[in-house]
Amino acid sequence: MKIKFNRGFTLIELLVVIAIIGILSSVVLASLNTARGKGANAAIKSNLNNMRAQAELVYDSTSSYDTVCNGTQDTNVAKALTAAMNAGGATSIDLAYANIGTSVKVSCHATASAYAISAPLKVLDGSNVYWCVDSTGTSIGRVSVLGASNAACPAS
Repeated sequence: MKIKFNRGFTLIELLVVIAIIGILSSVVLASLNTARGKGANAAIKSNLNNMRAQAELVYDSTSSYDTVCNGTQDTNVAKALTAAMNAGGATSIDLAYANIGTSVKVSCHATASAYAISAPLKVLDGSNVYWCVDSTGTSIGRVSVLGASNAACPAS
């Protein structure tokens, strides 16, 4: 007597395996999107920290922070502002002493004795929407945008 063995998988088994692979791939893709956002936030923070070093170089050569936000005076500062804008998905750069409200802009305000630069983060960092650096050495995430003619990071 011959016993016949069926080799292969049933349709149900194949569908279960495909469903498991689909679920695992969706988890991996969600993790990758989170990593991309955090990577963009790291790029924004790095660009703003580099701007702090550039601002000190401007101050050393002119004894004033006035030209820190003037892109035509220092091309390295202008490049860092543009890089922060692109990494964060901002729509424009605000170099003037204007109230920018809730618009998504990179803000740079400077006086002779102080400066502050703020850029939107790509993804929320806790509850922080913006990253801000200023002449006092502050480098911190903030919920509120850099206000009109503020040359210091906002308190919250």
